[in-house]
Formats: sequence, structure tokens, C-alpha cells
Amino acid sequence: MRPALEMYMTPVIGVVCFAIIIASWFGGVRYFKGIPAGLVAIAVGMLIAWGSAFMGFSYGGMSLEKLTSSFSSFGFSIPIPAFGHVFSGFEFLAIILVTAIPFGIYNLVEAIDNVESASAAGDSFPTTRVLTADGAISLVGCLMGNPFILAVYIGHPGWKAIGGRIGYSAATGIMVILLSWLGIIAVMMSLIPIVAIAPILLYIGMLIGAQAFQETPKSHAPAVILTLVPHVAAWGKLQIDNALAVAGTSAATVGFDKLGQVGILYQGLETLGGGAILTSLVLGSLAVFLIEREFSKAAAFAPVGAVMTFFGFMHGEHIGFAQSPSVALSYLIVAFVLYGCKYASYAPKPAEIHEHHIGPLSRWTNRD
Repeated sequence: MRPALEMYMTPVIGVVCFAIIIASWFGGVRYFKGIPAGLVAIAVGMLIAWGSAFMGFSYGGMSLEKLTSSFSSFGFSIPIPAFGHVFSGFEFLAIILVTAIPFGIYNLVEAIDNVESASAAGDSFPTTRVLTADGAISLVGCLMGNPFILAVYIGHPGWKAIGGRIGYSAATGIMVILLSWLGIIAVMMSLIPIVAIAPILLYIGMLIGAQAFQETPKSHAPAVILTLVPHVAAWGKLQIDNALAVAGTSAATVGFDKLGQVGILYQGLETLGGGAILTSLVLGSLAVFLIEREFSKAAAFAPVGAVMTFFGFMHGEHIGFAQSPSVALSYLIVAFVLYGCKYASYAPKPAEIHEHHIGPLSRWTNRD
């Protein structure tokens, strides 16, 4: 959503650059001498931004003053060991783990998901080796004072579709090193309007969303939609929290009842959006097995959700004991209900019936 919003905040640059990108990547348009669409979009965005700046309109917030001041960051700086800084943080370990454990789980799941995304695009990589490299290099970076963990590239099919190969990743790594070591990042940010880059991110998001439907059985489409719902709730809550924080207040201070009167069910957003990545995995898996009429497997995911919910990994803002007990109880009840469905009724699997006779949402009548 953020790239899309940024585009329409500065539409003269954002929307035009977006059109240039999708004309090439979706419409097959080839630009002069094979110049990549992303580079064309950035060049056009810079032209509009700087042209408007010189004319006094200032689309994109470019200015000679910002560009000139950014050169002050020039210099040669290389990473040096930061062992003392890293290990001095151990006194805060109890506080850090509350954030680190859920974030670690999220990063693990995201890495596995991105490896699977690459596999669906025709490139299979050994998951164990990928995750091992991911963790090992993150530790090296941490000991050098880098607070950002390594991440497996998201959007593999998108980069592949526009011609990216192993050289693309290598070139990206080399450029990041050079820009960081030489202090050029500030100059680039003052030279290139961010809104000209946003359409590329939106394109990748579109491709990832499309792949979720294209690379899974059509009957699983409702499960894909279900997995999006917790993330939408988490995003909505974040927007509300940030807006209220700017106003110097909070949802609790305003009052949940007052928010509810204008259609904002804050407590629902809080519960559904808490631990969205794990909630989506559990709900999505449960839905898939229900669609496949595998009631025992569907029922098995419900107690897993109950346990993670009870300790705050799902449907909670914090890890702890009895974080969302009522939601945990509901998952346990769901487990019994679904397990009972295995014996209470019979429904053919989608594979047993020709696709054009029934759809995944067709109603079934019980039969002996």
C-alpha cells in the first residue's frame, strides 16, 4: 500500500513512472536500445522532478540545496568489528527477546516462503542451505555493528521476468557495498525522487499477489483470500495507532466504544492482526485442508493455533502467558468441531468430481 499511496501523492511522477513500468513488464514494450523499464522510469522521474524544481513547481521535493548538502557525507568508511557494542546489549536480553523471537519466526517463515516462490518460478534452491547462509551472514553482520538481518530476496519471479539472473544479485550487493563505503547513499536520495522508485515496488507486490493465485490450485483461492485478512487488520491497526500517536493520544484514551461508533472495531483489528504472519499460516492451512475435505488435518491445525494464541505468538501484541485465552479456547472448540465433521458427514474431494460440474464452494448434501 505504501508505494501506491506515495505514487498518488505525487501523481505527475508516480503515475507516469508506473505507466512506463507496466507498459514494459506487462505489455511487452521495449524501450530504446533495450534500456530496462525501471531505469527509464527513474530517468523520467528525475527529469520531471528536477525540471519542475527549476521551474518553481518542485514535484518530488528536489532542490539544489539538499543535493549540495548531501555531498558532506562523502568519505571512505568500512565496517569494523563491534563486539563490545553487541555484547553490552545482553543486559537487555529479556526485553529484546520479546521482539526478537516473533521477528525471528517471521523471518524464517518469510525466507521459506521466498524459496518456495522461486521454486514456483522454475528455480529450486536447497532450503536448508539457504536458511543456514541467511542466519550465518546475519550473525557476521551483527558482529560488525549492522542491525539489519540478511533476507532472502522477495519477488523472485518478478526479477526473473525482467531479465534478472545471478548477476543481478551480485551487482546489487556490489553497488550497496560501494554506496555504503563511499557515503554516496545520501547523494542518491537527494538526486532521485523516491516516488520514481515506488512503482517498481508496487509492481513486485502485484506479481507476488498474482503468483499466490496462479501457482496454487484454483480451488484454494478462498484460502489465499483468508490469509490476507489478518495482514489487512494489522495494517489498519498500525495506521490508526500512528495517527493517534501523532495527535498525542491512543485508542484506549479515545475509547473503544467511541471508535466503534464510527465503524472502527479497534479491538477486533488488534486481536485479528496480532502475529499476522503465523495467524495467516494457521488459518490458510486450515482452510486448504477443509477445501480438500481432509478434516483430520484441518482439525490438527486448530490446537496448534490455540497453543500459539495462548502464548501470544498469534492474536496478541506480546509474548506471555494467557495472552488471548478466549481466542485460544475458540480454536480448541474448532478442533473438536472439525474432527467431528470427519464422522458426521461425507463430502467428495474436488478431485473426485469433474471441475466443470462443481466449484470449490458448491454445497453438498449428506449421503450414505
